[in-house]
Amino acid sequence: MTGPILLTARWVVGHADGRHCLYPNGQVVISGDRVSFVGHGYEGQVSRRIDYGNALIGPGFVDLDALSDLDTTILGYDNQPGWKKGRIWPETYMQAGPFEMYSEEELIFQKRYAFSRLIRSGITTALPIASLFYREWGETVGEFSAAAEAARDLGLRVYLGPAYRAGNVFVRHDGTIDYHFDEERGLSGLADAIAFCRKFEGHAGGLVRTMLAPDRIETCTADLLKASASAAEELDVPIRLHCCQSVFEYESVLKLHGLGPAEWLESLGFLSPRAILPHGTHVNGANGIERPGRDLEILRDGGSTIVHCPLVFARVGVALHSFRKYRDMGIRIGMGTDTYPPDMFLNMQAGMMMCRTVEGRADACRSEEFYDAATVGGADALNRPDLGRLQPGSAADLIVVDFDDPFMGQAIDPIQTLMLNATARAVRTVMIAGRFVMEDGVIPGIDEADYHRRAQRQFDGLVAKYPLRTFNHPPVEEIFPPSYPMRTAQ
Repeated sequence: MTGPILLTARWVVGHADGRHCLYPNGQVVISGDRVSFVGHGYEGQVSRRIDYGNALIGPGFVDLDALSDLDTTILGYDNQPGWKKGRIWPETYMQAGPFEMYSEEELIFQKRYAFSRLIRSGITTALPIASLFYREWGETVGEFSAAAEAARDLGLRVYLGPAYRAGNVFVRHDGTIDYHFDEERGLSGLADAIAFCRKFEGHAGGLVRTMLAPDRIETCTADLLKASASAAEELDVPIRLHCCQSVFEYESVLKLHGLGPAEWLESLGFLSPRAILPHGTHVNGANGIERPGRDLEILRDGGSTIVHCPLVFARVGVALHSFRKYRDMGIRIGMGTDTYPPDMFLNMQAGMMMCRTVEGRADACRSEEFYDAATVGGADALNRPDLGRLQPGSAADLIVVDFDDPFMGQAIDPIQTLMLNATARAVRTVMIAGRFVMEDGVIPGIDEADYHRRAQRQFDGLVAKYPLRTFNHPPVEEIFPPSYPMRTAQ
């Protein structure tokens, strides 16, 4: 039987007295799937010693909105407005009968591919998210059963649950946006999700946990959200709902229900410490929401966690107003990626810059506050005190970041250097539940080049179908015009 493993590095991020701490030239001892020692001067017997040298050993990141899709962000990056570019179903497509734009085989590969990207990025606990724009309606139990197997094979710690909804928005022939609801279909999706939770909770030796995932607040009915919250309490699982994330969403909920999103969730009894809410950017007085109210107080008092995904919103010119304000109010904050690349370092860096820009001062936030959000903030949202920290008894989920990376720059404090210079490429080794799922940049069983080629072929197939689901059905080259004129060979 394999005995304890002793890991050493120039820096170790441990956890003591309720907060992270730094151990220069520190040690971490792994016994089975748990951390048994963090600090200096370990005197016990070990079966293996690994010295990572000029590196940092820290807890793996907890990604509460982890991309499990292909890079569809690129489709909307320079191609606006979204309703003219296939980001909302046209009425003609909906009337013809929406269909799955990925095959079952492609959906299964998509999860496995994305999970490998998360591991490579140092994410050790992930709550997957994928767009429903390209689906017939919601996600399926079959694809998530396969996702559970992919997580088991790769060793990624996940919280899984197929997304479901009771409605969608669509573009009418005259260019106006309207709503379509089918509550029975939404409740059927919830029933499937509940069955999935009961079957897969604790799968793969506890590596696979479950959650409920009603998709977006504007695509849900009151009865669906109330039933979902009740089921999450009964099953004792997290429940994630995208809300407070756009002007359109806010105005839609207000139009449909007479209340803003946070107020409506409060009236339904949806908010609780198990509720995980991406993205919290559009609240009273922020990002075009002029309506007075007490959204932030509602979110704080409900005990829910806001999932901050700075990068995906920075790409469309939106910022949280602000990380500093939310923390000072006592709102719980975790981090998510929600876009490609699923690079938590890049998200923390973007978050810091946006917070300081919004507040107009350099001291509006500090490096350790974002590092906390990406580790203990996510773990606390899941009620998992054994995750997001390295201390005796915690799960052996850790990453090794290479400080000899030529782009890392200099260091006076390792966390500050990470916030200035690190990218996911500096993650060299990842351990989850005591298993090395990546060593020296290699994930066992994954052919990186083949995965990349396969993902591109799948993406090309999706793009070719885009005219079917785009307003007025223009050709692909009109939906996605090139940045510069194409000069092709004759």
